[in-house]
Amino acid sequence: LQGIIQAYKSGITLQGNTTNLGRWDYSGSFFFSISAITTIGYGNLSPSTAAGRIFCIVFALFGIPLNLVLLNEIGHLMLLGVQHCACRLEEVFHWQNKASFLMKTCALVTGLLLFLLLPPLLFSDKEGWSYEEGFYYSFITLSTIGFGDYVIGMNPDRTYPSWYKNVISLWILFGMAWLALVIKFCINILE
Repeated sequence: LQGIIQAYKSGITLQGNTTNLGRWDYSGSFFFSISAITTIGYGNLSPSTAAGRIFCIVFALFGIPLNLVLLNEIGHLMLLGVQHCACRLEEVFHWQNKASFLMKTCALVTGLLLFLLLPPLLFSDKEGWSYEEGFYYSFITLSTIGFGDYVIGMNPDRTYPSWYKNVISLWILFGMAWLALVIKFCINILE
């Protein structure tokens, strides 16, 4: 049994293995779908049949553009929220440029906390990673680099709560939208 677990940790899987240590349960499948349409593609899980590969291609052909539209809408809503708060501050406190700068700073700090600084604490608890490893995973995931050297929910020695992969999937979607706004903001500054 130790040899099988060690082989699994090294990335070796048996063809025809129906359980695959829970990777294709509902949360694992949802997580795979998110990693496919966000183009993260960790490389730790992939379809093993011709029908599965064809389905994955069709799913990605429609899912990737739809995801880009979704991320754009989420980012737009976040931006509208920040602009609305800035307008309210300007009205209440009669601040002109200070309100916009304050709200952008608050949005940046809130996003840093929610998407890059606090999630590594969860990953440390659930995965046993160091804070630095969790921070690295957070950035590599949200930037869609997705090396696959760290992937959540894959340690066979750990028991994960049923909500874990679903919450992380939502974190990925909202975090990517936030990071896209930050990158867009940096591009505007550089131009």
